[in-house]
Amino acid sequence: MKILYIFPHPDDESFGPAPAMHAQLRQGHEVHLLTLTKGEATKQRFRLGVDKAEMGEVRFREMQCVEKTLGLSSMTVLNLPDGELKRMNPIEIEKVIEEQIHRLRPDILVTYAVHGISGFHDHLVTHAVVKRVFCKLREEQGAGYPKRLALFTRMGEVVKDGKFRLEASSEEEIAFIEMCSEEDMEKFRQALDCYETYQEIIEASKVKEVTTKEVPFEIFGEDIDGRLSSISEGL
Repeated sequence: MKILYIFPHPDDESFGPAPAMHAQLRQGHEVHLLTLTKGEATKQRFRLGVDKAEMGEVRFREMQCVEKTLGLSSMTVLNLPDGELKRMNPIEIEKVIEEQIHRLRPDILVTYAVHGISGFHDHLVTHAVVKRVFCKLREEQGAGYPKRLALFTRMGEVVKDGKFRLEASSEEEIAFIEMCSEEDMEKFRQALDCYETYQEIIEASKVKEVTTKEVPFEIFGEDIDGRLSSISEGL
């Protein structure tokens, strides 16, 4: 199966489903990554003394390290405005995503669940736009792809520690859990290490410590009894 992960920023994949992405590659799936922005608006640019264009190139090089570390089938990084997706005409975002879908012809799309985990606006816009494109293509029926929309999420309690707030989905909403190996977890940690400019944030978030081998997903628009045994079951 061909799986396309779609996220707005560099590091969304590594703070998120990187262990599952590597597990799916091990299982023989093609795993592709589409990132909508270069993450150039990060405040880290002030610490580094660079402008947005330079910061975008720094983050792109870090993503190239992630691509190699995880062994992704492909990676495409677009140049939509970081932090400004909510100000764009959503139809324009839909167009660029649809172009990439038609180019790759993925069986499965993956993006954030409706809460975006962090609640950041770019995450919420990406969820809405990817869902809209998926529904449009499914209604057209002619292409035969994509067949499924999976939504990366968290399990458990909502985390509120002052600096970080992380949303979660209920047990009933989770339709599939990717069970990852220690090899997958090591690749996840190595992918995070690629983001040299973000190590302070990575350490503060404790993401390496709190991320578990169980990576949960919701499945949109399907009547699923129980939980799937794989992200591609039934396709």
